[in-house]
Amino acid sequence: MLIFYQLVAMKKNKLLSHCLLLLIIAPGIPVIAQEKDAEIAAIIKQQDSLFWQAYNSCDTTAMASFFSDDAEFYHDKGGLTVGLPALKASFSAGMCKPDRTFHLRREEVAGTVKVFSLRKNNEIYGAIITGEHVFYLTEKGKNEYLDGHALFTHTWRRLNGKWLMTRVLSYDHGPATYVNKRVAVTVPDKILKTYEGSYAGAQNAITITAGSNVLNMKIGEKLFVLYAEKENLFFSKDRDLTFEFVKTGAVVIKVLVRERGEVVEVEERKVAAK
Repeated sequence: MLIFYQLVAMKKNKLLSHCLLLLIIAPGIPVIAQEKDAEIAAIIKQQDSLFWQAYNSCDTTAMASFFSDDAEFYHDKGGLTVGLPALKASFSAGMCKPDRTFHLRREEVAGTVKVFSLRKNNEIYGAIITGEHVFYLTEKGKNEYLDGHALFTHTWRRLNGKWLMTRVLSYDHGPATYVNKRVAVTVPDKILKTYEGSYAGAQNAITITAGSNVLNMKIGEKLFVLYAEKENLFFSKDRDLTFEFVKTGAVVIKVLVRERGEVVEVEERKVAAK
């Protein structure tokens, strides 16, 4: 009788273990499908990365190799382009034309890119990759700067054993939000005081006053806060603007205002009336 109860207990324990295992590994999607989704996501992200490498280097031949012959490209500003020949022509006549005066570089927005598998009869036939990206513009003779932001959705299909993009949606284009990467440092109050005064340039007249480890800049009725990156170099946290105070000896004579690294204004210091 004891042996019978032991056998029953063993069967119950095995059944319980089996049920727990099912709960852990199969909460609604088979483990095999989960692994397959992960594999597909890795493949699509790799293909996506290679395509954008070609895009950033303007290698139109390599770019074209990622599209199917019947690819369709939907752009909310540039319209619809149908077919690979038309798509290749648009690359060569637009952003990658030989005599272009600018260069675009694309970066994905970290944490926004997702991949979704497409199935029929539980067989994966394609995938969608979607996310956000930003574009940096380099104009001839100028420094690169952050220019635009957009959303993207690309449909990939496995055709004759090769993954190719068949539909591309590029939309919600607009200006990119400026992300300040500069780090503020501490500048002694006596140094900040030396920058106080009125300055005048071709476009604006500004007044500088010292604050608590910052400079306050007034243009008309508007007040802006400037943070120190170096003892004589200050920046705005809202835009890619820097303000370099230039001295002759110990006397501050002007401010060089730069936007995206380019001088856009020279503010000469007014001499205080005696």
